[in-house]
Amino acid sequence: MNEKNTKQPILGNGRFAPSPTGDFHIGNLRTALLAWACARSTGRGFHMRVEDLDERSRPEYCLRQLEDLAALGIDWDGPELYQSQRIDRYEEIFTSLLKSGRLYECYCTRKELASVASAPHRPPGSYPGTCRDLTESEREAGREKLRGTNREPALRLRTDALSGELVDQQLGYYCGAIDDLVIRRGDGVFSYNFVSVVDDAEYNVTQIVRGDDLLPSTPRQMHLQDLLGYPNPVYAHMPLILNQAGARLAKRDGAVTLRQLAELGWSSADIVELLASSLYMGEAGCATAGDVSAAVSVSVSGSGGTSGAGAGTGGAGAGTGGAGAGTGGAGTSGADMARKRSGIRDTATFLNVFDPAALPREPWRVNVELLAAGPAVWFTD
Repeated sequence: MNEKNTKQPILGNGRFAPSPTGDFHIGNLRTALLAWACARSTGRGFHMRVEDLDERSRPEYCLRQLEDLAALGIDWDGPELYQSQRIDRYEEIFTSLLKSGRLYECYCTRKELASVASAPHRPPGSYPGTCRDLTESEREAGREKLRGTNREPALRLRTDALSGELVDQQLGYYCGAIDDLVIRRGDGVFSYNFVSVVDDAEYNVTQIVRGDDLLPSTPRQMHLQDLLGYPNPVYAHMPLILNQAGARLAKRDGAVTLRQLAELGWSSADIVELLASSLYMGEAGCATAGDVSAAVSVSVSGSGGTSGAGAGTGGAGAGTGGAGAGTGGAGTSGADMARKRSGIRDTATFLNVFDPAALPREPWRVNVELLAAGPAVWFTD
C-alpha cells in the first residue's frame, strides 16, 4: 500500500465489517486495527458495518465486539450500519437483477455442492454451472426436489467471465476464478458477496482491508461491482494468525479473546503492543522489513517451508512461505520477533509509526499457551 502521506486527503472510507456471532479473537482485532490504520493514514474516513444477516448473529455479541474495538482505541465515523436494517434496499437491487434476466434458479443441495466436482480447469469449490442452462421441465423437477425441505431454489448470477485480475496493495498481482455466485440463498437470505458489494458502494468505501482468506472472493466481487456500475475499491489482504500447528487461529485454541486475555493479566495497552509487535513495529529490538524477510527465509529453509495463508490461483506473493516457525539453526524467527516489545501501547502511537509498506507478508504463528502465561512472560525484553 503506497497511499500514505499524500498531500491531499483521499476521498472515501475504509471499513471494518464484523459478523456478531461471537467474541473477537486477536486475529480479528489485528485485522480491525490494520483496517483502521490504513484508512486513517490515507486520509479516509472509517466506517463500521455490522453484518448481522447470519442466523447465528446476536445483539449481545455485537455490543461486546464494539466494546472490544473501543477498548483498544479504534474509533469510527458516524453510527454503525446494520445490514438487517437494509433488507428493502437489497430487495430492490435483487429485483432489478431478476428482471434483467441475470439470475437463475439453482436447485443444488449443500450435500450435492459438497460432492460435485468443479468444472475442468477450475479451482476446487467453484460452481460448475449445474443449473445454469436447464430446460423448463428440468427446472420443474428441481423445484419438486426441494419441496418439503423448507428451502427455495437459490438464485445465482449468470456471469460472463471466467476469471478476474487485481493488484492487491499487500500481495501484488492476483488472478482468480469467477463463477456463478449466489445472490440469494435457498433460505431467502441475501449472500455475503451481494450485500457487501452493495454496502461498500453505497457507503463510499474506497479501500477494503481484510484477511487474505477472502482474496479468492475478490474477483467475483469486482465482477459484480462492474455489473452494477460501482467503482472498484482498492484492496489490501493481510496475512492471518495461525496456531502452532499452522492452522487458522480459532477460539477453540485457548485464551485468545480480549476478555479471556484480560483475566490472564493482559491490559488493552498490552494487546495493542502485542499486535504491533506481531507486525514488527516500534522501538529497537523489533526488526525492520528487511530483517523480517531474512529471518523468515532462514526459518523456511530450516523447517521445510510450511505454506502460508495466501490461498488462490496465481499471484505474486499469494501463498508465501512459512511464517517464522522455528529458526532453522540460525537467525531470529518471525515468531520470536513478535515477542519483543514494540513500545507501542495505544492506537495514536500505532498510527504515528504505521507504514503499510513495511508490514510482513507472512502469517503470524502464535503460541497460545505462552499467551496464557501473561504479558510478563510473553515479552522477552
